[in-house]
Amino acid sequence: MTFSILARDPETGAIGGAAATGSLCVGGWVLRGDLAAGMSASQGAAPSTFWGEDVLQCMHDGSDAGRAVGLVTSKDQGREHRQLSALDMNGGTAAFTGSENKEAKGTIEFTGGIAAGNMLGGKDVLPAMVDGFVRSDLAFGARLLASLFAARDAGGDYRGLLSAALLVLHSDRPPLTLRIDHHSDDPVGALKELYQRATTGDYAKLAQQVPVSTDRERVLD
Repeated sequence: MTFSILARDPETGAIGGAAATGSLCVGGWVLRGDLAAGMSASQGAAPSTFWGEDVLQCMHDGSDAGRAVGLVTSKDQGREHRQLSALDMNGGTAAFTGSENKEAKGTIEFTGGIAAGNMLGGKDVLPAMVDGFVRSDLAFGARLLASLFAARDAGGDYRGLLSAALLVLHSDRPPLTLRIDHHSDDPVGALKELYQRATTGDYAKLAQQVPVSTDRERVLD
């Protein structure tokens, strides 16, 4: 019921993900991240939030993305109804797509990232999503947004879209976690507007004084 992308920015070391779906609250259900582990997207016909957390824990404990996905999915008897993708901090990726998820479904791995989806409006959605990210020369978060727009315009979720989300983690910046939990018209467009507001003006200035992982005691000068 969802399409998502996970990626690592080799220039800054940031990791991030973006997702959209024809249901509510995709950010709360799907995307997870940890700078000590990587990123995950847990989705599907009956998504497991445990999968998203557990695969991060496995990567935190030393498993690469492939081993982590295998460990998490193999233990769940409901796995054929779920889909999981993972990105480790080295840029390695892996995914599992259960057979009971509805077509179109699948994953595409690319250098430093992975796109995944099910209940897609066609087989062109994931290639368009990857292309939208790879071809963009914008900032990392905006590139993730560009991938959502490309996927949406290529067919998206065949039911239409109701929610969209973006999560970007960087060791020297506060987490950027943006969610449009319900928007009956254009949640991806609304997410872009929120991103622009969150990364400019007074809000962006406020974020400069927030403690970060490399400076946990940071305050405004």
